[in-house]
Amino acid sequence: MQPLTRVVKLTLMPEHIEAFRQIFQEHKQHIAAFEGCLELNAYQDNQEPHVFFTISRWSHTQALDNYRYSEFFKLLWSRVKPMFAAKAVAHSMTVV
Repeated sequence: MQPLTRVVKLTLMPEHIEAFRQIFQEHKQHIAAFEGCLELNAYQDNQEPHVFFTISRWSHTQALDNYRYSEFFKLLWSRVKPMFAAKAVAHSMTVV
């Protein structure tokens, strides 16, 4: 199985930028500890500071799906989703 990279664009309401940064830092280690998570980072756009990208690498699709369908993810998503100014856009990719 080939590792995959997951890129998620998150457009926040400006008033939630700091809260999102804090939540990410609080939970980053827990997410990274999920079986199959190889790397996890969040990036803030320099031109549009209310736009973030999370980039994670997973050992295989099933590992990502196990995280995405976990109770932990559901609880975390329910905290951050109300902060969004637009729908999250996610892409899963493999190296060519």
